Amino acid sequence: MPSYEYRCPKCSKKFTLILSIGEHEAGKAKCPKCGGKKLEQLISAFQVKTSRKS
Repeated sequence: MPSYEYRCPKCSKKFTLILSIGEHEAGKAKCPKCGGKKLEQLISAFQVKTSRKS
């Protein structure tokens, strides 16, 4: 599942959540510190892991 980085404008906490695409699109994310639901999604780097051997 993908991970998403957010910042809560209410308390300024930055955090990462692992959500399914459906949960992300439904807006089910909330701040773990204050419970706020109006979050700003941050741009984050990503990694790709393959099963192919070098």
